[in-house]
Amino acid sequence: MAKVQARGFTRIYRAFFYSMKGFKAGFVNEAAVRQELFLAIILTFVAMFVADSAVKFALLVIMPWLTLAFELANSAIEAVVDRISLERHELSGRAKDLGSACVFVLLVLTVIVWAVIIFERLGWLF
Repeated sequence: MAKVQARGFTRIYRAFFYSMKGFKAGFVNEAAVRQELFLAIILTFVAMFVADSAVKFALLVIMPWLTLAFELANSAIEAVVDRISLERHELSGRAKDLGSACVFVLLVLTVIVWAVIIFERLGWLF
């Protein structure tokens, strides 16, 4: 028998609570999620003082929150891999490493965006 899918507002309502459950799981079980969440919150407030335009403010805010989003996805990948088996396997290691590399790229991009905007603000660029 096919599963009956919720529709409309009910689906959105349920999805919201599933998302909150995911945030909680990430916060409780993953130190990296906690660290990146706190960093995103702090950087969001600092961005109000650093940015001198709406576009710069958006970039400064989006980057750390995007990094957090990918950290949550990386944590999901790791949980699924560990659920399948805790035994070492080349593909399991590759999946975890690729997720970690994705987060690393976003962390580097976040640093670059923040550095460029701060350096420009200080008159050291352009």
